[in-house]
Amino acid sequence: MLAKHPETKITVINSGISGNTVIDLIDRWDDDVLSYKPNWISILIGINDLHKFLGGLTTFNPENYYENLRRLLKYTRKVLNNVNFILMTPFYISRNKLEGGFRAKVLELLPQYTEKVRLLSNEFSATYIDLHDTFKKLVNIREPNVYAPEPVHPNFTGHMVIALKLLEVLEI
Repeated sequence: MLAKHPETKITVINSGISGNTVIDLIDRWDDDVLSYKPNWISILIGINDLHKFLGGLTTFNPENYYENLRRLLKYTRKVLNNVNFILMTPFYISRNKLEGGFRAKVLELLPQYTEKVRLLSNEFSATYIDLHDTFKKLVNIREPNVYAPEPVHPNFTGHMVIALKLLEVLEI
């Protein structure tokens, strides 16, 4: 946003930590997010929950992901009544659907997690950004490695996709 509108008075604080799940986010939410008393909070979380669930940790199933994220949003609204949410779906930048492979399993399960984000966006009147759908369309045009060296962590181009989608959805 500051690249497009340098006159804007905005401070962006990235409190994301690679590898976190919603439970990790809950544990540090007051200190790492709410202490800043933000007007807007964007949340992109879920792929690590999904990975842990596929790894056999059943507490990270889609329903618990939904309930934990819902609890976090509800608590946040209680503390910061007028906060605006931007909820982004977890994504997986791959088109590998080899039957039985890990990536295929992720791609098969991910829509359950993205649907939970959509439901929460509706419930909390949040801005909804479907990054999984965005990247899914892009990897049908170009190779996934154009956007990320591996399916979870975008490169510069992948980050630009996210930034441009955010600007588009926010109509900036």
